[in-house]
Amino acid sequence: MSFKASILTLYPDMFPGTLGQALAGKALKSGAWSLDVTQIRDFATDRHRSVDDTPAGGGAGMVLRPDILAKAIDHVSSTEDRRPRLLMSPRGTPLTQAMVRDLATGPGAVIVCGRFEGVDERVIEARQLTEVSIGDYVLSGGEIAAQVLLDAVVRLLPGVMGNAASGETESFEAALLEHPHYTRPTEWEGRTIPDVLTSGNHARIDAWRRERAEALTKARRPDLWQAQARKKPTADR
Repeated sequence: MSFKASILTLYPDMFPGTLGQALAGKALKSGAWSLDVTQIRDFATDRHRSVDDTPAGGGAGMVLRPDILAKAIDHVSSTEDRRPRLLMSPRGTPLTQAMVRDLATGPGAVIVCGRFEGVDERVIEARQLTEVSIGDYVLSGGEIAAQVLLDAVVRLLPGVMGNAASGETESFEAALLEHPHYTRPTEWEGRTIPDVLTSGNHARIDAWRRERAEALTKARRPDLWQAQARKKPTADR
């Protein structure tokens, strides 16, 4: 069974977008995963196809109505659907490589792309939407965030990457940033490839890569480095 993604959005023309290109696009064409896009506005009940209303208690902006969104969700996802229901939201749980890997082993996902000031809390609770954030910033809507999430997931599906091992040494896979990379020419603008990488000594190369990954993580992502340090076993005293 291939990975199936169902997108609920007010802007269906934004899909597949970047997901139709490169690895994700090739995988989509080959059937390694599938994508269906649903226009939330199709479930509106008035002649203006309204999907939002003013926030209860006052305030700026508009809020996506629970009755309209619930109908859209129920249309694409029955009670027997085992796929997680995600809502792309800046207040959600941060997207991590661990979450991506977990999603890639499942049957797919139903992804709601938020808009306006937000989504009525009642539909989040009633339809068990898990809020997911791709970073500490605010976008105009969840469509780009959904594409980011799916791009990260699709590349990990079986057969999508030409070399499956390449996914095992990337940034965040071992709670570290990835080591530096080099290729030909050996010398470029007076800069050379580190000698250890051309030594043929794989033990030394592995040690160098680990050392550089740790140094980069410590310098650029102290939060990851501290988490990594906490995982290391304490030596017996």
